Amino acid sequence: MAYSYDLSMSNDTEENATYLDYSGYYGMAETETESELCSTEDVKNFSQVFLPTLYSLVFIVGLLGNGLVVCVLLWFRRKCNLTDVCLLNLALSDLLFVFSLPFWARYAALGYWPWDASMCRLVTLLYTLGFYGSIGFMVVMTLDRYLLIVHSPSITAWRTLRLGTVLIGAVWALSLVASLPNMVFVDVNGTGEAHATCALEMSAGSAWRSFEFMEMNILGLVLPLCIMVFCYGRIIPTLVNMKTQRKHKAIKLILAILVAFFLFWTPYHVVIFLHMLKQHGFFLNCNQMQRLELAMKWTETIAYTHCCLNPIIYAFAGEKFCRLVVKMLGQWLPMFSISREFSERRSSVYSRSSEITSTKLI
Repeated sequence: MAYSYDLSMSNDTEENATYLDYSGYYGMAETETESELCSTEDVKNFSQVFLPTLYSLVFIVGLLGNGLVVCVLLWFRRKCNLTDVCLLNLALSDLLFVFSLPFWARYAALGYWPWDASMCRLVTLLYTLGFYGSIGFMVVMTLDRYLLIVHSPSITAWRTLRLGTVLIGAVWALSLVASLPNMVFVDVNGTGEAHATCALEMSAGSAWRSFEFMEMNILGLVLPLCIMVFCYGRIIPTLVNMKTQRKHKAIKLILAILVAFFLFWTPYHVVIFLHMLKQHGFFLNCNQMQRLELAMKWTETIAYTHCCLNPIIYAFAGEKFCRLVVKMLGQWLPMFSISREFSERRSSVYSRSSEITSTKLI
């Protein structure tokens, strides 16, 4: 979630002040004297053009990519295994996330929240549930690959769709619990329609605000990154010792997952951590707050584009998923019939390759 602050003068204290409290998702109302006396007209002008454009692009690409993943996996649901079910829920999480983007784009373009409090809570829920769900299912897929490859003989017996359903339900439940603080505190505030904001109603320096920052950092970056590094750190040596021609492709895919997650999300969480320090008395200089606000605009947009990469990394990089896409298009459009026959011939060849590298890894 974005943590953007009102760095301008309050409308109650200065009639001609520039009011600013918006972000890609929602802001937190700021009441400190230092923040109230800091004008951010440049940040506002930049955000009103930059954020709607980028959010719109992320929405379109994310909707197309994740929508295709959902369509394919639902169309061939009888052929889905546990990995496919996790991939389906990952795509659904990303769709919840991208569905909130048009609202935040409109919010940023106008500079105020144009809807009521119920819409504010709904859009916030879409974002937070999609955010935590996406992270959770990436972790589940990482653990599943780790158990299959490193502990394969002892895992295969109990790896069933029923257990997977329970695990998926647990991820959604935990995502909902992690989203509850936002649902409790978020509200529309500000006097007059042009000054309305969708913001977390928390007093500056409160324990809940610090908790929200730490929750984002730990659940959104630190914990999943540690799990990924540990699991893939054990998976890669196991793959190196395997006698299969496709192990190099699997290793490259694993490295792409780690690098993409680290590069796209780390800057955003670093800025969130700096915002937490600000609540404890750091970065109160006007120039520092302006830079921090501008950094949030950039890093949050970079982080949000990761939902566009998930279909490419987890789905389109796989042989099985690409075959299913061609097969579905062949059933929908006659012009793809030739490609479908070619895909089926390739499928019979790949089915004789290693089960681990063909279905469990890619």
